[in-house]
Amino acid sequence: MPSVYIETYGCQMNVSDSELMYGKLRAEGYESVDVPHGADVVLVNTCAIRENAEQRVIGRLGELRRDLKPGAILGVTGCMAQRLGARLLETDTRVQIVVGPDAYRMLPALIDGARQGERFSATDFDLEEHYEDFTARRFEGVKAWIPVQRGCDYRCTYCIVPTTRGPERSRRLADVVRETRDVAEQGITEVVLLGQTVNSYHDGTHDFADLLRAVGAVEGIRRVRYTSPHPNDFSDRVIAAMAETPAVCEHVHLPMQSGSTAMLKRMLRRYSREDYLACVERLRAAIPGLGLTTDIIVGFPGETDGEFEETLSLCRAVRFDDAFTFKFSAREGTPATRMPPEWTVPDAVVDARYDALVATVRGISRERNMARLGQRLEVLVEKEARKGDLYQARSRDFKTVLVPGTADSIGRYLHVELSGTTGATFTGTPVAERHALPMAG
Repeated sequence: MPSVYIETYGCQMNVSDSELMYGKLRAEGYESVDVPHGADVVLVNTCAIRENAEQRVIGRLGELRRDLKPGAILGVTGCMAQRLGARLLETDTRVQIVVGPDAYRMLPALIDGARQGERFSATDFDLEEHYEDFTARRFEGVKAWIPVQRGCDYRCTYCIVPTTRGPERSRRLADVVRETRDVAEQGITEVVLLGQTVNSYHDGTHDFADLLRAVGAVEGIRRVRYTSPHPNDFSDRVIAAMAETPAVCEHVHLPMQSGSTAMLKRMLRRYSREDYLACVERLRAAIPGLGLTTDIIVGFPGETDGEFEETLSLCRAVRFDDAFTFKFSAREGTPATRMPPEWTVPDAVVDARYDALVATVRGISRERNMARLGQRLEVLVEKEARKGDLYQARSRDFKTVLVPGTADSIGRYLHVELSGTTGATFTGTPVAERHALPMAG
C-alpha cells in the first residue's frame, strides 16, 4: 500500500480537515504513517492566520525536501495553500500539488497526476462541499472534532479567513447528528462542534440552539463543546440551550480582541465594549460556574495608550480564566493593510503592551485558580502529560488537570480534588471514579 503522512498546523478546523484527508486517502488504498521519512506522499496542512505561521511552514518545507524519498509527492493543503495558490508552485519547485480547503475530494487524482510529472493548484471555492461521504480517520479516541459550518461572513478588518475559507455555509443538522451518532458508537464520549463563527450556524431550518440540543441528546455523548463563537450570535435561544442541555459543557471561548469600542469599530467586530460585557453577564447569569476564555490582539493599527488600557481594564472586569494573546500580524488582502501608515504601532510599543497584557491575564488566572484549590470536580483523562508519570485531563469548564494514572486511564472519567496549581494548570488527586469507559478502538 502507498503511504501518506500529513503534518498539521493551525486551528482545530485544520486538525479536522487532516482527519478528512486521511480518511479519503485511506479509502483510496493509502496507509497513514507517523513520520515523513519514507512516505510516498507528504502533505503539509497549513494555517494563514498570521505571518509567522506561514514562515514556519516555508521553513518546514525546506526541511522536508531534504528527507523525501525519491519519487515522493510533496503537497501543501489548507489555508496557506488557498491564499497563495499557484504562487507556491512558482516559488517552490519541489511542491507538486497545492490544495485549498474545498478541494480535498480531488486529492487522489492530483496525487496520481503528480506521479506523472504534473503540478497543479486546486483552490476554487465549493459552497456545497461538506465532505458528507468522507469517513474521517480520527486522531484521538477521547474526543471528536465535528465541523458544522465552513467559511465566515463577518469580514473583520484584520482577518484572512473569508479569503481562505470562503463565505459562511452550514451543514444540515441531520448530517451533524448522524456523524455524532457514528462517533458515539465508536466509544467517543466528547464532541467539539467547529465553525469560524459557530453560533451563527443555520441550515435554513435549524439554528445553533437546535443543534446543541440535538447533538446533546445523542446516546453515549457526555460532553459537547464548540469553538469559536461570535459575541453577536448569542441569542436567548442559544444561551437557553446551553443552560438546559446537560451534555453541553460549562465553558465558552468568547473572542474579545480589544476592550476599546473605538478599536473594535476599526476591527469591524460589530459590537462595543458594553455589548461584550453584557454578553458575558448574560452567559454567566444563565450558566453557573461558567469557564470563560478569550482571544486578544495588541498593536492593531491606530491603537493608543488609552485604548490599550481599556483592554486591560476589561480583562480586569471580566476576569477571564485564560486568554490567547497575539501581536497584530498584517495579512495581505485584508482591509487592515490599507490603513494609514502613520497608524502603525512601533514594535517596541507592541512588545511592551503584549508583556503587560500577558502579565495581567496570567495574574487573574492564577488568582482564580488558587481560589479553587480543594474543589472536587469531574475530569476526562485525555492523554499522557509531557512530564513524569502524570496524565492530562480536562474538566467540563476546560481546566487542565494533571492526574496520576496509567495508559488505561485515557478515556476514563474521574472525580478529583484540585490539590495544586502552577497558576495555569492544576494537579488533581482522584477521590472517586464516577464512570469508566474504555478508550475507543
